[in-house]
Amino acid sequence: MLRKLGDLAELVRAPAALTVPGDVLAGAVAAGNLRPGRLVGLAASSVCVYWAGMALNDWADREVDAVERPERPIPSGRVTPRTAFGLAAALTTAGLGLAAAAGGKVAFRTSALLAATAWSYDLGVKNTPAGPAFMAAARSLDVLVGAGQEWRRAWAPALAVGTHILGVTAMSRGEVHGSTPAPARAALTATSAITVGTVSGSSAATAVLAGLFLQSVGPTQVAAAREPSGAKLREAVGAGIHGLVPLQAAWIARGGAPRLGAALIAALPLARALARKVSPT
Repeated sequence: MLRKLGDLAELVRAPAALTVPGDVLAGAVAAGNLRPGRLVGLAASSVCVYWAGMALNDWADREVDAVERPERPIPSGRVTPRTAFGLAAALTTAGLGLAAAAGGKVAFRTSALLAATAWSYDLGVKNTPAGPAFMAAARSLDVLVGAGQEWRRAWAPALAVGTHILGVTAMSRGEVHGSTPAPARAALTATSAITVGTVSGSSAATAVLAGLFLQSVGPTQVAAAREPSGAKLREAVGAGIHGLVPLQAAWIARGGAPRLGAALIAALPLARALARKVSPT
């Protein structure tokens, strides 16, 4: 039983979900709505949708993974395709139910759009030129889930998170066979612009957290730009996923909750430690 749960945890990249609640929190801080029950429910909703996307991703990629990544749960035979698809559907349903219960109609609609974007990405858009944009849109929508009716007040953190993920997703296309330096260079440019935009006109706490974001992702992007091998790009993508946490924390601090932002950083070492057991990519 425990082994089966471990296989499912690997399928959904369970530890990577530690990077998800910060999206909701950043949106909620920007909107000025920090009711604890609402935040917990919406964070749980987004985690469910994230896990659903990971399971669906591996279901859709099962034939490619059989050649390129045979150690993954589905091609290795540890999880059946039927189980993976069923889990994706169940987690999506749970996520939408939690969103409706915690945030009402507005949160449900935004979460439904988030889920539709994730499913579209996995089932058809992923390998098209629009793939990175769809993934970026999904993470931006995750921020807006937290903002609720005041979503217009959260456009800046949503844009920052989405832009970062745009670069990370573009790099991820070379994780197996490598790529040209262009995706890593573009991601590094985006990281620099995001850092400057986050720090501009902000507090010292925001600047420190934005600096941590830059330090977390910048060096691996530089290394991938110099040597765009599959290994270097996988390292940059992993760092980019974990780098969401200090980026979210910086925008939380910028929104007027520096202590909350600093507390979120506690998830970073845990996420990195768990990534040694279950890959986030």
